[in-house]
Order: sequence, then structure tokens, then C-alpha cells
Amino acid sequence: MARETQLYDIEEVKERVILVAVEMDEKNSKSAMETEACLEELEELVKTAGGTVVARAVQKRERIHPGHYIGKGKAEEIKMMLATYDATGIVCDDELSPAQMRNLEQMLETKVMDRTMVILDIFASRALSREGKLQVELAQLKYRLSRLSGIGASMSRLGGGIGTRGPGEKKLETDRRYIKERIAELNSASKEIEVHRQLLRSQREKKGTPVISMVGYTNAGKSTILNALTDAGVLAEDKLFATLDTTTRMVYLPNGSEILLTDTVGFIQKLPHHLIQAFRATLEELQFADILLHVVDASNPHRQEQMDVVYQTLKDLGCSDTPVITVYNKMDREVEFPLPTDNLSRDKVKISAKTGQGMQEFLECIEILLKSFRSSMKVLIPYHEGSYLSYIHGKCEVISEEHTEKGVLIEAYMTEEAVNRLERFREK
Repeated sequence: MARETQLYDIEEVKERVILVAVEMDEKNSKSAMETEACLEELEELVKTAGGTVVARAVQKRERIHPGHYIGKGKAEEIKMMLATYDATGIVCDDELSPAQMRNLEQMLETKVMDRTMVILDIFASRALSREGKLQVELAQLKYRLSRLSGIGASMSRLGGGIGTRGPGEKKLETDRRYIKERIAELNSASKEIEVHRQLLRSQREKKGTPVISMVGYTNAGKSTILNALTDAGVLAEDKLFATLDTTTRMVYLPNGSEILLTDTVGFIQKLPHHLIQAFRATLEELQFADILLHVVDASNPHRQEQMDVVYQTLKDLGCSDTPVITVYNKMDREVEFPLPTDNLSRDKVKISAKTGQGMQEFLECIEILLKSFRSSMKVLIPYHEGSYLSYIHGKCEVISEEHTEKGVLIEAYMTEEAVNRLERFREK
């Protein structure tokens, strides 16, 4: 008689970690609030990476300890917490130096991670496109190259868990020479991607289609907006960095004109510089956008701090002069009024991408700002110059059109390029 096969559910063991932070200004009450907000965000990052936070430890210091991040007394306290909570490691809220990571591992005899490692791990699991995977691997290798001499045993771990996905799983990558060679290969591939992007950009410029890029803090709802306006089908979850790869779709405005709407990677506090460097080819697309849509989670209690992070990142990327529309999203939730002021934006709009509230006004807001970039001009196109008619209808927004004895009299909103090209036909 054949034995009955039994199936067992094998649950993946989650890492149990303790969050560790240093609060450096004890006289400033805001510092404590900022530390708490950073730890809340770090806990969300750990959850997104597949871990569980079992406790938090905060030490007030005048400055971060250069040798082991926290003081020796606090380290002893955390060592006892590790045993009490049966934790498998700690995650520090700041990026650790190789020496700090090595010393903490020796003192605590446990796995030590930092915020950067967790973010890189999330990116490694979320990158789907070839470009995204390439950029994440480049960021990971640059991060780990500087830590080969400091991490020691942790670089040889092949047991899985946070910080081990992606290139860190291969023993060969603990070899400095191999990593340098791989970085050179990835840099070369990145340049090819950059050339490809420049080609696509020049083609878009020839067509004259306005490019609108969405920027904002992670989990502000950018992907949900793109899905609401198009059939993009981008993954939209209530998680940090739910989507990573850039997506561009065509959207029609109420007046019938077309725009290219782009969803970019979300920003976050203490965004690792390795990521900014690796994703520079992607993020540089923001510099060529006609308008930036700054998407804000209006229901988030830390929305003002998040807005400040976004504007600082845009400044670092050289996008400070690009016109901005602030989009207060998630208005269907409980929102505290008044909303944060934003003196850097040209206009503001309140929406809920989930319910569709305010989406029509949102598109009209884009339309009005695009019109402000153009000037209204009347031209009289002779009938024997008919080729210019198709140019006007393709590149400009026609307000009125009348057939006369001398030709076609058209009034339209035109870009500076169109005005220069059609100046000789201007109606006096």
C-alpha cells in the first residue's frame, strides 16, 4: 500500500533585529522628534526587506562615536537586549564606516547592518528591468568595495537575509580585484544606457511632446497616479520603494494634447550616495522634464520633512529651476489641515489617485502651466505653403482657424521654436 504523501508548510524565518540610533542634540526637542521619525521609517524599511523589528535603542551623544558608532556602555546594554529579545542582528540608522561595522560586530557578536545596507537590499529585490538591476548592482559593489577590509566574516555569509541579496551572495565578489573589474564593466554598460537615453530624448524633442516627471518621497502614490491615468499596470503597494524601475506613458490632457508622464524612483531621508551615483543616468532625466510633479502624501504626519528631503535631492541633482506643481495626494484619508505651504511650486492641487478625486483638476493644472510656457500668435499661411499647416496642428495648440482669400488664418499657442519658425507668417 502506497504511503500517503504529507505536505508541510515551511515558513521562511524572518530576521529579528534591534534598531539603533544616535540622537546628537539633546537640547533641541526637535532632534528627538526627528530621531523618532527616522526610526519609524527605518522600521518600515526593515519590514519591506522581510525582517521584524523587536526593539529600539537610542543613545544621546554629542557626536557619533568614530570607532563604534555608540558608546561601550550602550553596546553592553544592546548585547543584553539581543539575548532578551532573541534578536539575530542590529540595524543602525546611519551609514557605518568599515571600522564601526567591524568593531560593533566584535563587541556584540552579531550581524550588524546599517540603513544603507537595508535600502540597497530592497532595491536588489525590486529591480526588474536590465537597467534597474545594473544600477543596483553597481551601487552595491561600490558600497561593499570600501568595506572589504572592515566587514570580515560578514562578507562570507551565504545564509541569506537582509543585506545578502544581489551580488553579495557570491564568494568571488569578496575579491577586491574582481569587484573593481565588475564595476568597470557596469560603468561601461551605464554609459551605453546614457547614450540610449540621449537618443530617445532627442527623438522626443523632435516630436515636441512635453515631458512631465513625477517626483516625491517613497510611497507618496506616484505609481497609483500613473495607473489611474493610463493602463501602465505598475505595481502600487502601500510599501516603501514598491516600484523601482522608471515607467513612461502617454497621457491626454483635457484639450486633447499629449504629454509623456514619467514615474521615477522615490526619495527618502539619508538616501545613500551610492544609489544617487548609480541612478544618476536615470535621475538626470528629471533635468530635461518640462514640469516636475511633486507628489506629497498629504496624510503623512511627517509630510513637511518629506517635502524638504525631496527639494534637497532635486537641488543636488541640479533640478532647482524646473517648474514644479505640488500634488497633495491621498486626500481620501484623514488629513490634518492646513496643508504645508510650498513657496517653490508654481501651482498646487489636491487629489486622491485611489478614488479619482481631483484628477480632472490635476490634468487641467498641467495644461494651464504648459500654456504659460507658450505664447499666442496669429499667422496667415498661404495656400501654397500648406506643409506648415500640418506642422502647426502637430506642434501647437490651435485656438481658431479661418480660411480666407490669401490663405489660412490660424491663432495658436506656440513654443518659442514654433514662433521663430513661423515668424514670417505672423499676421500684422
